[in-house]
This record gives sequence, C-alpha cells and structure tokens, in this order.
Amino acid sequence: MNKRFFLKIFSTFFLSILFTKRLISVENPNIINPNLTDEQKRIMFGDGTERAGTSPLNFEKRKGSYHCANCNAKLFESVSKFDSGTGWPSFNEAIPGAFKTKVDYSFGMKRIEYHCAKCGAHHGHVFNDGPGPNGKRYCNNGLCLIFIPD
Repeated sequence: MNKRFFLKIFSTFFLSILFTKRLISVENPNIINPNLTDEQKRIMFGDGTERAGTSPLNFEKRKGSYHCANCNAKLFESVSKFDSGTGWPSFNEAIPGAFKTKVDYSFGMKRIEYHCAKCGAHHGHVFNDGPGPNGKRYCNNGLCLIFIPD
C-alpha cells in the first residue's frame, strides 16, 4: 500500500466522521421527525448504512406500505418487497415520484443513490439486478422506513 493511497483513505474516513458528527450535533433543517435516533440521522443525513441483517423489516411479510421515517412520505407498497438475500429490505418498484437519485462514487464504484423526494433523506441504492419486468432492486436501510400495515 503506498503512502498516497493511505492518506487518501485516512482523510476520507476522518472527514466523513467530522461530517457525520456535524449532522447529528447541529440542527439540520431537513429533520422533520424530532424522534429520530442518532443512528437514523447518521444514515439519513450522513449517507450512512446500517449493518446488514439487522433490520426487523427484513422479515415483514404483511400487506401494507413503507414510509420515510423522517417525513412519513409513502415510498413502497408491500407487494414490491422481496428477499434479495443481501440483509437489507429490498423492493423492485418504488411509488412514482417518491425518490430523487444521484450518482455515488464511494467505495471505488459507480452506484445510484436515492433520497426521499419530500425531505431529502438518504435511503439506499438502486441496482439493476432485481426481479420482475423492470429488473430494479431498491436496497433500503431498514432504519429509514416505517411499515404501516393495511
């Protein structure tokens, strides 16, 4: 490992910690739900990720809808949820207009990141390896979602 690579990784890591702490400690105008945990704030407004396999929503099988934990915007219907085997709640279709996307080059690869169109909260990444006619897999952080049964 060369010195330049090490410095780049270290500085990126250090800046991300500072940026994340700033988001949690400074009042963020995009935070609508005052009951969000620090971990939810880190994920939703620091573009973080929860540990794979930790969300109880991975096992949710009831009919209903999934909403943004920050602003309560409806994002997914339960009929679009599937078990991707990745450890995160996954969906093959979002509610039209629910998300805005941007290109994310972190981790040395190009990915499409998606954010709630209403409040801007980061939810996850969308990939082109899902089931169904559109082939999409919305890989969502469970802490960013609220399930509302029918």
